[in-house]
Amino acid sequence: MRLKALAASTLLAAALLGACAAAPLPPGTWDARAAPSVEVVRDGDRWTVDYVFHRAAPVWAFMDSALMADGRQPWRPTQWTLETPGVVMERRGHYDVIRSTDGGPVPSRVRFSIRPKGVELEAEYGALTFSDGAVALPTRQFDVFALPSVAAAEAMPADLNGVDLEGGPSAVTWRDTAGPVLFNGERRATLTTTTERSYVLLGQARVTPSEGLTTVIDPNLPPWIGEEIRGFAPRIDDYYLRRLGPPGAGSEASTVMVSWNGPTARLSSMGGSVLPGLIVMKFEGVGVLNPSQEVLERSRWFIGHESAHFWLGQAVRYQFARDAWITEGGADLMAVRGFKALDPAYDARAELQTEVDDCIALARDKPVAEAGERGEHRAYYACGAVFAMAAEGAQKRRDGGDWFDFLRPVLIANRTDGVLTRAEWLDALTRASRDPSLAATIERMLDQGAADPAAEIAGLFRKTGVPHRVENGKVILL
Repeated sequence: MRLKALAASTLLAAALLGACAAAPLPPGTWDARAAPSVEVVRDGDRWTVDYVFHRAAPVWAFMDSALMADGRQPWRPTQWTLETPGVVMERRGHYDVIRSTDGGPVPSRVRFSIRPKGVELEAEYGALTFSDGAVALPTRQFDVFALPSVAAAEAMPADLNGVDLEGGPSAVTWRDTAGPVLFNGERRATLTTTTERSYVLLGQARVTPSEGLTTVIDPNLPPWIGEEIRGFAPRIDDYYLRRLGPPGAGSEASTVMVSWNGPTARLSSMGGSVLPGLIVMKFEGVGVLNPSQEVLERSRWFIGHESAHFWLGQAVRYQFARDAWITEGGADLMAVRGFKALDPAYDARAELQTEVDDCIALARDKPVAEAGERGEHRAYYACGAVFAMAAEGAQKRRDGGDWFDFLRPVLIANRTDGVLTRAEWLDALTRASRDPSLAATIERMLDQGAADPAAEIAGLFRKTGVPHRVENGKVILL
């Protein structure tokens, strides 16, 4: 997830994590025997993380080594401090690593003290901090893998999908000396997580169960936001359910967890992500204190985008991180179409025009598939939405359908393995349009960028019947 924060006087925008975070690795790529045991303990204001390594290795690398969205620096060195002598933590290549200072194996037991902060990360799940002192941490933040040397760490690719690794999901035991922890909407006196991708909350946050939806909401969150979440989320979910069918086992929206980072001056921002059975949201800034029409519409679109990921991101996910355009752009268009269906007065064209404009700006001479490496994750959302609009246009020309009619059979066809590849998405586009040149154009934009992205997008729209005109080198939606 990457939060896009703008001055309150400008158009409120949100860039959402959702499935843009690294997709789960395919089965068989972990050597589970190398996975360590971890204990996370909160004792008042002191937090400790204790690792027990069950095999000797000179280097351990953290799977979650995302950069902070603000400044593109590693987050872990700003929050984690090594207490074990003879061990250092540093950045090597794409990863935070720990190594022994003498070049030998890392000690079998290593302790960190941590101070969780609610900073925004690029395409990863970050800590949630609540104004009453509660903190929620991602369960998979502690996964590590073994490497033979620092040089090997520097050579590891940013996307580890399909790479054989010695390590994997850590067995993490969670303890709070003040009382039970919260997991999957329930308080638990003892908890150990392994492969679950979710959040564990430590602290006395307010939990409000209701029919089909449990909320964990920061007590200082502006009240209107909580009311919107409780009122609009079930409505948009019901619309998606009618159009796409059930999202699948483990994808039901059972808990919404919302943190508030305060009324920061000149800021209006929202961020979020979706995990099995959990929607996570963050709000910040003076610009969201009151529900203006602009803020209200943006919050509903935001809820619609996050809810969409239960279908496009959880029921099926992308294969490689560079394919995040499939889920992020697709969720953007789902949110626009769903919101418009529930509120005919909503200006869908304005939202989609922003997608077109941003895609043109971010694809000029730059491959969209490599946007994550540049820190330009917005390209996945904007260009993914543009490609989805072309697919919707092809579907409409074929049988009068819309984006949901294009998406539903694609989801059904890929539920078994849970992966929607680039090739499968483009094949579906070719079937709907009967025009293989569309896939060729999209692949060119993904892999090479475009000297004139507006011309490429206008070509896609012309061939699929998306209403538009070209004016002074800009593509204007009609």
